[in-house]
Amino acid sequence: MEPGISPTKGNLIKAKNTLSLSSQGYELLDKKRNILTMEMMSLIDKAQVVQSRIDSTFKDAYYALQSANITLGISNVEQLGYTFPEDDSVSIRFRSIMGVEIPMVDFVKPRLEPKYGFSRTSSALDEAYEKFNEVKALTAELAEVENAVYRLAVNVIKTKKRANALKNIVIPKYREIVKYIQEYIEEKEREDFSRLKVIKNRKNNK
Repeated sequence: MEPGISPTKGNLIKAKNTLSLSSQGYELLDKKRNILTMEMMSLIDKAQVVQSRIDSTFKDAYYALQSANITLGISNVEQLGYTFPEDDSVSIRFRSIMGVEIPMVDFVKPRLEPKYGFSRTSSALDEAYEKFNEVKALTAELAEVENAVYRLAVNVIKTKKRANALKNIVIPKYREIVKYIQEYIEEKEREDFSRLKVIKNRKNNK
């Protein structure tokens, strides 16, 4: 029983309302936790697929770059790298899943138009250029998925804690309060009824 709560009908109504709201809150939080968990698990599967594609594409890209370094020379390849402009093809927007803000990475894949001439280059450099652009797109996709998984995991933990607090602390507490006040009022009503009955009997006997 919560100290300081008088066993009155007004407090009984308040306690019942709080109990009802707490029960509804628990159901909503439990539903939210399940939805976030399912979303997180699907994204984990997606992350594994994207990571596998990145590993494979990275391998091909470095092999092509190695071939270009061998045929053209490392210093020449390095100098050709400076001909590329700074990349600004990545932007971020957000979507909401059950109130959780999830960043979405928009990557505009550029047209493959090498900025270098063909006199001092080779097909290996073209292939490396193409493969590293694929890696860049996949990395943006993986960053989006992994960030979403992290945010969802944090919110699953928070939601679970709040749901458990309602289930194990708040709801049992107010069930006890409701039970106590109801029993107190019922006992008081029985006592009042018995007292009135005695008074009535005395009047009738007179």
